Amino acid sequence: MTKLLKGFTLAFNMMTIIPFFKVHDFFKGINGYAVMFYPLVGFLIGLILWGAATLLAPHFPPLHLGIIIFALWVTITGALHVDGFSDTIDGLFVKKERAVEVMKDPHVGGMGMTFSVVFLLLKASSVVAFGAYYLLPLVLMYARFNASLAIYFFPYITKNGMSALAKEEFTRSQLLFSALYVLALGLSFGFFFTPFLLAGLLLLLVAKFFTGRLGGFSGDIYGFTIEVTELLLLNLIIIEHIR
Repeated sequence: MTKLLKGFTLAFNMMTIIPFFKVHDFFKGINGYAVMFYPLVGFLIGLILWGAATLLAPHFPPLHLGIIIFALWVTITGALHVDGFSDTIDGLFVKKERAVEVMKDPHVGGMGMTFSVVFLLLKASSVVAFGAYYLLPLVLMYARFNASLAIYFFPYITKNGMSALAKEEFTRSQLLFSALYVLALGLSFGFFFTPFLLAGLLLLLVAKFFTGRLGGFSGDIYGFTIEVTELLLLNLIIIEHIR
């Protein structure tokens, strides 16, 4: 139970700016549990966003409400995955031999900044057009489950850092536990098979590209995967609602 709690706490503190127990030490033995809880943390963030949208909807027009929810989304997550997105983009615009070095650089390059602005504009527009805020818990959950799947199934390109420890400790039984609660929550909302399959297909495409170019994933590429999966699922829901 202690490892479960510490793993959840670590996952929650890594993926949000909300104070919890403030455990940021990657103690041996809890990193796999943290990965196991990534999708659940996404689900909880989505619940917060849905709750905020429900409370604010009577007081704001839909356009402004969408912008508020998008801003809250970025704020709660501390723009963690946006940072991974921009670093990954920077790594695409240099020779692959220098990509990892460039991605680790704390400074954002011109291409990373440009593409991040374009991406955030597109994501903000998607949230505004989205409207189905009750599905946000699932959007965030599936995106983080993609990261869990990537950690388990695909190579990691460096041997240092939390992600390396996470990959080393993340077990098949922990992955199965994640898959079971993701399945249960998805089915309870009546929104599982199509988004789950599309998210999985996107992960395979991302994995094929980065495994071929760099030999695997990094922490930044996990963040990139989460961001792109969220955008894909938001627009899937928009298409479904238009129909």
